[in-house]
Amino acid sequence: MSSLEPAPPPLPVMLTVAPISDAEHLAFVRARRSVNFAQTPAWGRVKTEWRAESLGWFDGGRLAGAGLVLHRPVPGPSRFTLAYVPWGPDIDWSGDIGAWLDPLAAYLKARGAFAIRLCPPVRTHTWDAARVKDGVADPGVRRLTGLADGHVDPTGAEVSRRLRAAGWLPQSPEDGFGAGQPQFTYEVPLAGRSEEDVLKAMNQQWRRNIKKAAKAGVEVTVGAASDLAAFHELYVDTAARDGFTPRPPAYFATMFAELSAEDPGRIALYLARHEGESVAAAIMMRVGGHAWYAYGASSTAKREVRGSHACQWAMIRDALAAGCDVYDLRGITPTLDATDPHVGLIRFKVGTGGRAVRYVGEWDLPLRPLVHRAFDLYMRRRGR
Repeated sequence: MSSLEPAPPPLPVMLTVAPISDAEHLAFVRARRSVNFAQTPAWGRVKTEWRAESLGWFDGGRLAGAGLVLHRPVPGPSRFTLAYVPWGPDIDWSGDIGAWLDPLAAYLKARGAFAIRLCPPVRTHTWDAARVKDGVADPGVRRLTGLADGHVDPTGAEVSRRLRAAGWLPQSPEDGFGAGQPQFTYEVPLAGRSEEDVLKAMNQQWRRNIKKAAKAGVEVTVGAASDLAAFHELYVDTAARDGFTPRPPAYFATMFAELSAEDPGRIALYLARHEGESVAAAIMMRVGGHAWYAYGASSTAKREVRGSHACQWAMIRDALAAGCDVYDLRGITPTLDATDPHVGLIRFKVGTGGRAVRYVGEWDLPLRPLVHRAFDLYMRRRGR
């Protein structure tokens, strides 16, 4: 080859997937600005009904990506498992995702997975609070996806296209709540904002309720593991009122112990008391610059003192003080239909200001199609 000829382009580096230790995984998480709490090594120890495994993507000798994989066996004597990656993996989703997902599929299939389920942490659309509020008031708009002027993220659209082209199957239903993670969430941006900025963006009812709680003498404190019993009592009360099945006390004890051991700032329990009586409680999680309102509970009595609003405001203030970029109120349904009972959830959250977000959602890749179809039929029959 002549010295005047251009050098050939470098060959693409082949990514490889291999197990990594909890310490390696945690070091990778700590180097990132935002990783979902469900992609931390400690979360694998919380989900005791699954077998957890931390995997790394290696570009030569460099750890370039990481993910927590949860394995669940197929019902019956089969040795096959569903490999689930909630809100992950933490890889570069902006380019050729096949370079990342193909070696993952090969690794997991060789170890007995019949399918992989992913929930990429990639958004497709956002709608600001004012637009969502207008949509609720407009009888001609019934869903978030019917709002014409939301922001469209081209990365999310491309990820969805590439997943479908590679044989992945979308799992998120119309209401946005699938077997695992919600496709629609609500969040309050915090980067570059003060408490006054955030409070000013809230609607009048939220500001009034925060002031009402303070005037009534509601006190919010950050509790310890010993306060989980008080939280759980309120949580059971909330479950009975709202019609869901509560998790047992041991689940929250394990969550608090494992996440706190991994990082002292990972989880915090907030308790609101009025005249010495617990009226509301909430759990906040934080990884890097992302904070989540993970669980909430309130008493049926004394709802007029607005303990839940006091808890929310305390968590938002602490997230701001910790330098977080976003406060995440987690799942919503996409309905804007005023007659739908689920619209109350989005009305409550839109009062904080912020924005509604749609993610790519959950996707399955069948590695053993017959087993996957049998599993899917089983889940449909039991109502997922």
